[in-house]
Amino acid sequence: MSYKGPGKALGRGSFGLNRRPFIRPLLASVAIAATALLAGCDTDNPSGASLRSLQPLSSQMVAEIEQKNMSKESPVLVRLYKEESELEVWKEDRDGQFQLLKTYPICRWSGELGPKIKQGDRQAPEGFYTITPGLMNPNSSYYLAINIGFPNAYDNANGRTGQFLMIHGDCSSAGCYAMTDEQIAEIYALARESFFGGQRAFQIQAYPFRMTPLNMAKHRNSPHMAFWKMLKQGNDHFEVSRREPKVAVCDKHYVFDAETNGKFSPAGACPPYQVSQELANAVAEKQKRDERQYSEYVSKGTPTVAVVTRTDGGMHPAFQAAFQKPYSDTSGVIRTPGVSTPGTIPSHAVPPRAPEAGATGSTGSAVVASAGDSGSSGNLFGGLFASNNTEPPPSNSEGVFDRMSRFVGWKASDPAPAAEPTTAQKKKSQPTKSTQTAAIAPKAPVPKSTATSTATSTTAAPSGASNVTTTNAGAIRPAAPKAPTPEAKPEQRPEPTPEAKAAAEPRPSSSAGLLNGPQQPVPTGSFNNRWGF
Repeated sequence: MSYKGPGKALGRGSFGLNRRPFIRPLLASVAIAATALLAGCDTDNPSGASLRSLQPLSSQMVAEIEQKNMSKESPVLVRLYKEESELEVWKEDRDGQFQLLKTYPICRWSGELGPKIKQGDRQAPEGFYTITPGLMNPNSSYYLAINIGFPNAYDNANGRTGQFLMIHGDCSSAGCYAMTDEQIAEIYALARESFFGGQRAFQIQAYPFRMTPLNMAKHRNSPHMAFWKMLKQGNDHFEVSRREPKVAVCDKHYVFDAETNGKFSPAGACPPYQVSQELANAVAEKQKRDERQYSEYVSKGTPTVAVVTRTDGGMHPAFQAAFQKPYSDTSGVIRTPGVSTPGTIPSHAVPPRAPEAGATGSTGSAVVASAGDSGSSGNLFGGLFASNNTEPPPSNSEGVFDRMSRFVGWKASDPAPAAEPTTAQKKKSQPTKSTQTAAIAPKAPVPKSTATSTATSTTAAPSGASNVTTTNAGAIRPAAPKAPTPEAKPEQRPEPTPEAKAAAEPRPSSSAGLLNGPQQPVPTGSFNNRWGF
């Protein structure tokens, strides 16, 4: 038999999709329940999870859906933004276009801005992913979970590895997006209802940040910019059409809304294809406006966001506020911040840690700097990498040297005052001092020549970037090089020479090794300690 319409027989043992209310829940429930076989290590006791996955939508949510001209069973689409730590659920309205239904704050995500590359890098994915009922996990040990579907065709074509990356409950993450139990219950229910309504799969769009001209300008120095520009193509298709973009992969990159008589091969050359002229024109017009605004931001000197590594992910400010410590007000009364969060934060949850010594820029929090906020220098790596590979670490990084000393078996040396090293050592080390070394400023005039060593960075950092450990000539420039009193010289030079030599003995062997590289020395097996999990 041939297909005759909804509910008509197709052949023995077959039946077409029937959209009647008592059949839709049955079919979708069977598909969702089957995910217990695929849940792998992310499973819990199935008997205790069944009720979680069947929680109905609240009356408030149902009313909001109706108010926005949508139906409870209409298709959904999910958009994720790391930097803002937000998840958006969009639903198709009765006119056939997607509209924003609700924005959820993300309680925790791990890693940093940029795509996931390999298993174990703790990166949350970025890209376009298709979610089928088989990726819905009602038996998750994190309350409920939606498997993002990493790796997809693009990830596989580019040799990226990883698995079991989820949007789930709780508030801890190792490559996932943790939403709290209450929020994932509602997100899961919205997706479930869309499957009940006949949607075969929904799309997740995961971005590093909202793809605005301002954000693109602020992140223009990132090594991931080429990848993000490709993601922006899909973003623009969706924002122009308000329809789910059709995603394909060829030549190891995404293409959107492409029609072809050939076949797309993720790793092979792209076949001839075309995009609807009306859609192509609308996208081109949007991109022209964005490019014009981007150029204006760059010409105005919009600060760039420093390239950051070894960060601890992000958490929305709504949840970060819950970790504020009690404080004393102006009258001396101890007060505890009263915070209402959109979901329960479990006791084991921790906010993102600040970057390790040597990492620069943002801590990975959800707060986005405005155009007037100070950032790093225009240099590609800001203060993370030196412009030459011979500069020693900043004066406030003795702890790094001590850790390295313990790692290779040396005895950690006590940090010596900055004025004690020899004149030659001062000339090398003084340019990397930050403004935090004001306590030793009176001894700064001792070196005879520091002005020539204060311009090691080709691009000066903005005046407000005092917390970034970049070379800043204004922060370390001494007073006019007046000759110090004759009494001061003989007192300082005889004393430091033996101590400085002793302290400098191990440095030559490390100057060409760990300390000059972009990575800080970390003891073997301490990767988990870096992330706090």
